Amino acid sequence: MTLPRIFVAIPLMDEKACIHNLLADLTAQLYPASRICVCVNQPDHWWDLPQKREICISNREVLDLLHHVRELPLHLIDRSGRGNGWKGRQHGVGWSRKLAMDACAAVAGTGDIILSLDGDTRFKPGYFESVAQAFLDRKPAVALAVPYYHPLTGDETTDRAILHYEIYMRYYSLNLWRIGSPYAFTALGSAMAVRISAYRAIRGITPLLSGEDFYFLQKLRKHGEMMRWCPEKVYPAARFSDRVFFGTGPAMIKGRAGDWSSYPLYHYRLFDQVAETASRFPLLFHQSIPTPMDAFLKKIFREQDIFTPLRKNNTDEARFIRACHGKIDGLRILQYLKSEHRNGNVNDGNNLRDFLLTHYPHTEIPSQVVDAGNDLFKRSVCELDQLRNYLEGLETQHQMAHFQNLPSC
Repeated sequence: MTLPRIFVAIPLMDEKACIHNLLADLTAQLYPASRICVCVNQPDHWWDLPQKREICISNREVLDLLHHVRELPLHLIDRSGRGNGWKGRQHGVGWSRKLAMDACAAVAGTGDIILSLDGDTRFKPGYFESVAQAFLDRKPAVALAVPYYHPLTGDETTDRAILHYEIYMRYYSLNLWRIGSPYAFTALGSAMAVRISAYRAIRGITPLLSGEDFYFLQKLRKHGEMMRWCPEKVYPAARFSDRVFFGTGPAMIKGRAGDWSSYPLYHYRLFDQVAETASRFPLLFHQSIPTPMDAFLKKIFREQDIFTPLRKNNTDEARFIRACHGKIDGLRILQYLKSEHRNGNVNDGNNLRDFLLTHYPHTEIPSQVVDAGNDLFKRSVCELDQLRNYLEGLETQHQMAHFQNLPSC
């Protein structure tokens, strides 16, 4: 059968140092994209700010370079030239990604795919073909959260920061996989793809200043099934960046200053409480019963009982359970973990050790975890990299098993 066409959306800002690698990877694809929509952007008033003018000039040079590219089907969106930049509240990577994705959706067919990338992300020649084949093989799936891997840079400070952050993300994802959460995926703007039909059905991506990728994939997961694996992966750059309010770059900046408080390794028993709540959804369809998350749910939704209205609006049990997962979604799970973590065990090393010894006892657990304690993230870069690779291997097993169990038609 014919592979679906690939349409690529790329927001760019101050990516002069990365643009040649990006163009090389795009050109090397064995299955070329039908169109590549690139939005070069920054706020318009930056032209008048001495400390930002260098970024404006960099964007102008990137646009000039892209205008001369003939071997790729580029569609350029200029939101950086003087007079064309963002004005008012509409600015940032969310708006840039939206413009690029909307430009793809405007010309693509219902069965085609939008693939979202970032300018600093590398990928191998078989990447586009791998994504297209995954959607062909799993027709009911509406989206794909692509596997990722941050290459190390050779700079110890940078590598320590990205390894800490990636270990946090993989630990978090593994716990969601373990409890059977429908939100067991990592949201990266450079690592996601969506069917045109689904993109249109959910009315596209919401243009937020930060986290647009997280909310986009969450919205897609509520709409339908999501793939979490394909044979290829993307390789985002590890960079200290403050261009968004939260995400990889800001996490690395805070971490470099010694502040990892926003990215703890939550004790696995907190995830168990989420799982216990979800396990009671079938019983809650028939009557109100307590759940471990009740106090949190009352506070966050400002309702004494969120389940009674859901019962009234969903008279079928399957629809009710789906509505419960829609209400207690990935965002609410994260908020619950944060709220409970403050009252419990906050030792990352011990939490990781307890998790692995309890739930992966038959694997070869890295020795640095077993006796790390408070010193886990003081281990060498080599040891942290080994731990990252170990966790990635566990996560890949979950991703592949999930993919194999998805219906093909």
